Amino acid sequence: MHSVESRFIAIVIGALLVFVAPLFVLFLILSSDRVARERLQNTEVLLKANVQALGKPLWDFDKDSIDQIVGTLQANADISFVRVRDTSDVIDIRKPDLSPDPNDARSIVKTDILYRASDGIKKVGSAEIWIHKEGLFSRFTKDEMGIFAIFFFAVATLFTAAIIGNRITIIRPLMRLTAAIEATRRLGSRHHVDWISNDEMGALAHNFNEMQSKLEREEIELKLAHTRATDIYNLTPAMLFSIDAANRITAVSDYWLTATGYRREHVIGQEFTDFVAEEWRETYRKRHATSKSEAGICEVTVRFRCAGDSVIDVLILETGTEASTGRQALSLSVMTDVTDLKEAENRNHRQAITDHLTGLLNRQGFEGVLDELIGEVDTLGHQLACLFVDLDRFKWINDNLGHAAGDDVLCQVAMRLRRQLRTNDRIARLGGDEFAILLSAPNARQLALDVSERLVSSLRAPLVVNGAELNVSASVGVAIYPDHAATAACLLQKSDMAMYARKRDGKNGVQLFDSNMVDSARKRLETEQFIDQGLREDWFTAYLQPIVCLSDGRVAGFEALMRLNHPERGLLPPAEIIGIAEENGSIGRIGDCILSKSIASLAVISKLDGLCDAYLAVNFSPLQFEPVLPNRLAALLLEHGITPSRIVVEITEAVLMLDNPVVRDVLAALSELGCRIALDDFGTGYSSLSYLNRFPVDIVKVDQSFTRSLSSDQPDVRRKSRMLVEGIRTISHQMGCAVVAEGIETEEQWDILQAMNIEFGQGYLLSRPLPLDALLQKLDEFTMPTRPERLAAAS
Repeated sequence: MHSVESRFIAIVIGALLVFVAPLFVLFLILSSDRVARERLQNTEVLLKANVQALGKPLWDFDKDSIDQIVGTLQANADISFVRVRDTSDVIDIRKPDLSPDPNDARSIVKTDILYRASDGIKKVGSAEIWIHKEGLFSRFTKDEMGIFAIFFFAVATLFTAAIIGNRITIIRPLMRLTAAIEATRRLGSRHHVDWISNDEMGALAHNFNEMQSKLEREEIELKLAHTRATDIYNLTPAMLFSIDAANRITAVSDYWLTATGYRREHVIGQEFTDFVAEEWRETYRKRHATSKSEAGICEVTVRFRCAGDSVIDVLILETGTEASTGRQALSLSVMTDVTDLKEAENRNHRQAITDHLTGLLNRQGFEGVLDELIGEVDTLGHQLACLFVDLDRFKWINDNLGHAAGDDVLCQVAMRLRRQLRTNDRIARLGGDEFAILLSAPNARQLALDVSERLVSSLRAPLVVNGAELNVSASVGVAIYPDHAATAACLLQKSDMAMYARKRDGKNGVQLFDSNMVDSARKRLETEQFIDQGLREDWFTAYLQPIVCLSDGRVAGFEALMRLNHPERGLLPPAEIIGIAEENGSIGRIGDCILSKSIASLAVISKLDGLCDAYLAVNFSPLQFEPVLPNRLAALLLEHGITPSRIVVEITEAVLMLDNPVVRDVLAALSELGCRIALDDFGTGYSSLSYLNRFPVDIVKVDQSFTRSLSSDQPDVRRKSRMLVEGIRTISHQMGCAVVAEGIETEEQWDILQAMNIEFGQGYLLSRPLPLDALLQKLDEFTMPTRPERLAAAS
């Protein structure tokens, strides 16, 4: 408490010792030396005076006089010892009788005693005087000692006054300042210093009091701000919490406690990780490394354990500053309950990867599972089989029974397929009537073939839809990873190729992928490119094949046939092009092109003699039967000056089988326009006499397979074929339809058909399909032929 006063006293004493004391000691030393020198000079004078007085007594041996003079010398206070003796050592007087210690003598003065005799100055003896060794202060007189006492009193008075003044002017205000500071520290309230003066201490006290007042105001404002911040922290409808650098909870809001069910005293100081579900703790610990944004905010979603062992999904947004010199780390986190959002997200994800109709995985979900399973089989060293399942004739069900019936069929098929699989096998509906199945096993190849056979067998039993039984079959393509494919996309593609190969080979079965299918797919792609390029660059052309009257060989009409004339590869197989065009939807554009070119060719042919009434038979794909077809055909006929009655629309039984209302309406409109309808390839497929009754058929075309059989080497085949052709002719004639025989290649076939009263025929015996220029030259050979031999020669 008195350290300042002690330091002040030490400073004053130090100043006295350093400055005053050395000066005083120097003064004493100089004064003492002066007094000593004066006394020595006085003693020497006294000695010289008495020594001269001792000369006569020593000469006379007057001992009493010598004693008297020696006594006078010894009486001097500065002289401690006197000795006088003559030269003959007769007289030797000492005062006192015992000589003192020579060390006690300050100095010893010796001198010879002389006497002036008649015969001159003679030495009669010697005198020895010892001068006292005196102390420092013993040399001074009483007056001098009084002066010294006054000096010491003045110094002491000055020292005491300095101490008292220091205590009054410095120590007392400092004590009060210290008391105010201590009271502020101990009591927590701002105390002021009760001190007023016009000096520096007064200014210090005034400044301290002003500082206390300012701090008091700031504390009040700070407490108010803290209270307001605390209220905002607790009243904010969000789960707020703060953690320190050690991940311990330092504060939580009231809403946080309400939402989690904990009490504040149970969570403060606890590690936040303890409240995170165990399997999510590592994710929370790595939040700064994995999700920190440029703004310093990290985001993480974890599972949080509430009081009562309930678990919720929470989204945590955390922001804060790192610890630095003189400052602790700060953090503020907002925890939001996203359980409903997470469930909705999971539900949306399930919906996004699930087929809404069958409940199976959709294409997106299947692709995700496929990638996942490929990783698993790579780890286990297993194989992964992909089964691509496509229903046969499903489009017919949709078109004829409606989409509701089609959806019912898909659901029942999905159920049957799922029953043939193991629990861990994955099945998906990729779209339409396409399904995909994934099988993982050490030997997935054999397992896939076995399962595929079971799948095909499970669909043989009829499906009951709307009270009716439907037969559905499936074509299954199988590809194996890693034997057939190295990636997920390639595996699905290879199984798709295998499925299409199965369809081309007759459907309703299983096909394992082999490398030749890649060549087939490449060829198909090449053909599709040729079709697209041919439509752009006008490679498609209409070839015409004459249709003759079998009774007289007169040309009655022409059948327009599509050809694609590649600039480098020449004519491409039309059947392959038509099949691919019907699958990729380009058949409509091809049909429009051939229809336009064939009608234009008919207009040219009509200018020849005897061919102004020849008709044109045009094949139409089922995909071409659109409501705008009659109007388009009418516009073309009007443009080229062709009457509608000269146009024969050839359709197959497959078109009639669809029994599509749009097809019926288009056929009726074409018939009303004046066009005739020809039923192509009659007698094959699902032939039904009801077609002749239900549709406006004008011409029936006997399939070329029956025509060839008429001249077969096997009598039984020839007999049955003749009966079939005669039956078709009889029924057709009775229904008012003309008959055209296709595929006449020999004179024998010509004669047989002519004998059966078949009206018209076409085939290589008569002419191959030819482009317009070649056909115009060929038509000269058909001018009113009288014998079939001439027609045969024309081919």
